[in-house]
Amino acid sequence: MKRSKYRILALLVSLSVLAGNTVWFCTDTYAAETVWNTEEKETAESAQEKEGGGSSARVEIAAPSAILMEASTGQTIFEKNAQERRSPASITKIMTLLLIFDHLKAGKIHLGDEVTTSAHAKSMGGSQVFLEEGEVQTVDTLIKCITVASGNDASVAMAEYIAGTEDEFVAMMNRKAESLGMVDTHFEDCCGLTNADSHYTTAKDVALMSRALITQHPEIYEYTKIWMEDITHTTRKGSSQFTLSSTNKLLKQYPYATGLKTGSTGKAKYCLSATASKDGIDLIAVVMAAPDYKIRFQDAARLLDYGFAASSLYTDENTETLPALSVAGGVAEQAGIAYKEEFRYLDTQGSDISQIEKSLKLPAEVAAPVRKGDIAGKAVYTLHGREIGSVEILFTETVEKATYRDYVKKVFENFF
Repeated sequence: MKRSKYRILALLVSLSVLAGNTVWFCTDTYAAETVWNTEEKETAESAQEKEGGGSSARVEIAAPSAILMEASTGQTIFEKNAQERRSPASITKIMTLLLIFDHLKAGKIHLGDEVTTSAHAKSMGGSQVFLEEGEVQTVDTLIKCITVASGNDASVAMAEYIAGTEDEFVAMMNRKAESLGMVDTHFEDCCGLTNADSHYTTAKDVALMSRALITQHPEIYEYTKIWMEDITHTTRKGSSQFTLSSTNKLLKQYPYATGLKTGSTGKAKYCLSATASKDGIDLIAVVMAAPDYKIRFQDAARLLDYGFAASSLYTDENTETLPALSVAGGVAEQAGIAYKEEFRYLDTQGSDISQIEKSLKLPAEVAAPVRKGDIAGKAVYTLHGREIGSVEILFTETVEKATYRDYVKKVFENFF
């Protein structure tokens, strides 16, 4: 009997406290130490010895404009007049391919879709696969025609299939370029055949769109690694075989080559965006306005060799489970947390990346409400005491702030 009276008294006291809105929580915080990474921008700057227009003294190339970039971090390892506007010729098609794969990923088009060649597409000169007006090819085949043989006619056929007209597709290309931060780029066509001064880009911008293509759509490599393949032309004249032969000679000359796109016109001279992969490092070497076709490949190979020799890549996938954070004043006492993304750091200074440490910066407790996706803290990476980068830690669930009714419910649950 006495025990029941005490329980009722405790219940009344609890309700009284809640009614007066006097509820106390511990709010002490702490930093849970464990260790983490620096700004890629600092490393990129310190890794480059610049002369004049942004060139590096440590690599000699003949082309007047070039850049070497690591794909996963976007870090620049080398640059030479990389923001100098130039005619891009057929490396324009990198943007065309990026939009094609964006549409494939969104489900707006499919590899098996059949595309009919228009008179306009057939009329393209320069490099082509000789599509006839009215000829039907699949999206898959046309991608091969673009990536392997640099077909201008295939590029226009795909542009019209996606956007209705080439002009509208070019408008999409320019909007995409803007979204990627390609501030020194403007396209006038989808294949690079034009000689207009208003069709221009830079080595840096080519690297940016190349990076977007290979990181967002790595399936592009299934096409850019093709050295030779036959397609079938089926027209009113009958069927005939046509052999696609890659314009990227690095596929045979450089052991780590994976792509990407060549280009040449009298105005642009010889251009190349070359991708290569070795020991988990993916590099992009862009060469523009090389004096002849052999030099563009030699320059690219020299840049790639330099990049692989100079670079070490540290990767933390951040897949481990993190303990939930305590939530004060919430409908739940804890909220789950997780890393936003993996961490990558490219070293070009010969540092011992095994010495990189990671520490978690998290509060001991947070106040409700918290929302899924809100920042809970961060993981900080350091090398020899110097911060080299960080990754945000996010809440994986929402915890609302508790109301009077929630507190009453908790009290009754505790007592009964």
